[in-house]
Amino acid sequence: MIRLFKHYVPHAVLLLGLIDLALLFLAADFGWRLRASQIGIDAGGMTSRFWQLAGFAGIMLSAMVAVGVYGADALRSMRFATARLLVAVSLGIIGLAFVDFLFGGHNFWRSVLVYAMASSIILLVVNRVIAGGILGASAFRRRVLVLGAGNRAARLRKLSDRPESGFVIVGYVAMTESKPVIGEAIRRSVIENLTRHVENLNVSEVVLALEERRNSLPLTDLLRIKTTGVHVNDFSSFIERETGRVDLETVNPSWLIFSDGFSSGRAISSAVKRLFDITASSILLVLSAPIIALFALLVKFDSKGPAFYRQQRVGLFGQNFEVIKLRSMGTDAETGGAQFAQENDPRVTRIGRFMREVRIDELPQTWSVLKGEMSFVGPRPERPQFVDELEQHLPFYAERHMVKPGITGWAQINYPYGASLDDSRQKLEYDLYYAKNYTPFLDLLILLQTLRVVLWSEGSR
Repeated sequence: MIRLFKHYVPHAVLLLGLIDLALLFLAADFGWRLRASQIGIDAGGMTSRFWQLAGFAGIMLSAMVAVGVYGADALRSMRFATARLLVAVSLGIIGLAFVDFLFGGHNFWRSVLVYAMASSIILLVVNRVIAGGILGASAFRRRVLVLGAGNRAARLRKLSDRPESGFVIVGYVAMTESKPVIGEAIRRSVIENLTRHVENLNVSEVVLALEERRNSLPLTDLLRIKTTGVHVNDFSSFIERETGRVDLETVNPSWLIFSDGFSSGRAISSAVKRLFDITASSILLVLSAPIIALFALLVKFDSKGPAFYRQQRVGLFGQNFEVIKLRSMGTDAETGGAQFAQENDPRVTRIGRFMREVRIDELPQTWSVLKGEMSFVGPRPERPQFVDELEQHLPFYAERHMVKPGITGWAQINYPYGASLDDSRQKLEYDLYYAKNYTPFLDLLILLQTLRVVLWSEGSR
């Protein structure tokens, strides 16, 4: 993996994205030259239209990220990838037409966009046909040696078995005399020179997966391996990098303190984030006002009660605030007390079910963003009753309140909606990753991929 602005990106995904970017440039240039030859004008050099080409490639690539073209399913299935590519290219063309209308100047002619769109689809699909096998080959997967043969090692083996995994485990070394969970593990006592063993296996990374470090941490071995240029990683950091979440089962306060994250440069990032929130929320409130008004009327016609409802939520530093949403449930939804929403929840109204699927009920929360109580991106704010209970059962739950809550977040795009303690634990692991590794780049990535969640109703309930 490559760490890009504090966020881990798989080598294969980054390589595929760079190739796609180059192909989009070529497709845009081809579309322009084809149209220029048809109407008999000089096409000029590529540099003369660099900003138009860059605009085409940038918007198209953003649309591809947004609809999940670089997700695990798209990397595994050619049919899935082609379907997502068609959606992405179509959305990109609509976006380019809107940009041309907004700024004028006829930068993106409709005829040129048609040619560029057709050539983009062909080139991107061919790229996946050719590169698919290569990106899935072991040459693009890091060779990992696991020091440990217990439950943690078994978790790593399960992680490596995923088709989208970016690493392959080439061996296990049982560092203690206890009975191993991994049957094929080699005992440390039979390996004369562990450093030589690492070199013979052509290992690129060693992961320490000991169940108990006390009196068993192989410092001499790790130091020698490290000095040969092989990367040495601990279990918690490895899991964070490979899964995009903080593993609550193995993490401890010292790891959170000494591992990379929570940087001092966040003050600048927070200022940029707040400026974006103010600008975007102001524009969105103006543009969405007719939609909010329309659905407010539909809510009134669909069921008795007010169109909007207010609810207490826990925000930054554990302070309570009121969130405003379009009502999607009946007015008697919580007569028995606060409770999580369930799958096919009978309390949800007919119009409410549609609003939840396309996230229209969330639009009034933009007012909370403008006031500064929320941000567009951040952990979803929970109700005080749930927070009190979850803090008793989940370690580090209070730490998620060290960042401002958001309308969408890292947990929302990576984990389906859940209403159990285990679901809350899984979402907390993603929230802690966001709080630890927040940058504007990660915010942009989350905002783009939220479109994927809305388009395919992933996680709505």
